[in-house]
Amino acid sequence: MVFEGSSAAISHTGRVRSNNQDSGYSGANLFAVADGMGGHAGGDVASSIAIHRLEGLDQGFPSTQDAQASLQAAATTAAGDLIRAAKDRPELAGLGTTLSAIIMVDDYAVIGHIGDSRIYLLRDDELTQITADHTFVQRLVDSGRITLEEARYHPRRSVLMRVLSDMDADPELDMFVMPTQPGDRWLLCSDGLSGVVDDAHIEKVLRMGFAPGRSADVLLKQALDGGAPDNVTIVIVDVGGHHPLMSGTPTIVGSASNPQGVIIPAARAPRSNWLHPVRQAANEPSHFEPAAEYLEELIEEDRRRARRRRVGWFAGLLLVIAMLVGVAFAGYAWTQTRYFVGVDDGVVVIYQGIQQDIGPISLSSVWATTSIEVDDLPGFDRSRVEATITARSLDDAQQIVQRLRDSAKEGR
Repeated sequence: MVFEGSSAAISHTGRVRSNNQDSGYSGANLFAVADGMGGHAGGDVASSIAIHRLEGLDQGFPSTQDAQASLQAAATTAAGDLIRAAKDRPELAGLGTTLSAIIMVDDYAVIGHIGDSRIYLLRDDELTQITADHTFVQRLVDSGRITLEEARYHPRRSVLMRVLSDMDADPELDMFVMPTQPGDRWLLCSDGLSGVVDDAHIEKVLRMGFAPGRSADVLLKQALDGGAPDNVTIVIVDVGGHHPLMSGTPTIVGSASNPQGVIIPAARAPRSNWLHPVRQAANEPSHFEPAAEYLEELIEEDRRRARRRRVGWFAGLLLVIAMLVGVAFAGYAWTQTRYFVGVDDGVVVIYQGIQQDIGPISLSSVWATTSIEVDDLPGFDRSRVEATITARSLDDAQQIVQRLRDSAKEGR
């Protein structure tokens, strides 16, 4: 099913950067932003590879599960492409990219995210940040060591803990599904926007109700007015709405819009003079991998993730075992509410349980032994009790025994 709504994508180098390492995509069902890292060429290549690898997902999926699996597979393949690119071109070693993507499937948004690009949702005039930044300072915020305001100006706010890179062949994306509704407005952006324009101003622009293209232009202008120390990429998606529906023809912006395989040289950085001073970036550098002082923290983070995975698998296994044991116990408890009359060592007995066994495990036991000899029963009753007689309850079983006792007396 083709998504019904309107969208727009825009990307800008910014006021300080000499080239654009961001990439963005806006299509019929797929919307994505990637923010590259790893130097002039490395960032360009990384974000472009990620977006082009996702292009094939711009289609109608039969279910959200299929879309999730395809998105994860595409991210994993993109990571493999980055590894090969770094191997073939050693100067690209260390390249990587963030990735935030939405696949629309009927009335649901399938979301995949890694890094610090963001996805926001404006619903009922209220803006919510949907994704969580995979950054060092976000960990500090989550642990309560610093506030969100302190994180905004933290000197290490650019340290990424998780990205698509040439060092991880199995990237761990945050994957989840959210229902959508007419009137929803989704914003995907690189930190070139969210690092300069705060959420309150982003919400104000999105609530103005402009068409996606104009809203993106206004947000870009605000980022440029704020100094735009980094590349700025914005994708806005409206679900339904009053604006004309887009044709679904994909729009690719940023480095991914360059011909694949062609390296676009970086423009010369502007020179500063007293008439036209170059404005220093408020959040330079935009992205970098942790220096040696953070290596121990990164290693510990990987260890914690590995432990969480092992604990998760172990907990899941224990849960399955507990469920199976619970079902087995409940089933056995039910069998012990059943009774039947049979024969044991030539006499009539009342059994508790059911006649079936599970391998060597018997599901019945003798509840009471009577003094009725089987040989004293008439032929018909003897054959019945030897084949076992099912009782509706313990009282019913006792009544059956009494009838057999009367029958044995009459046959003597």
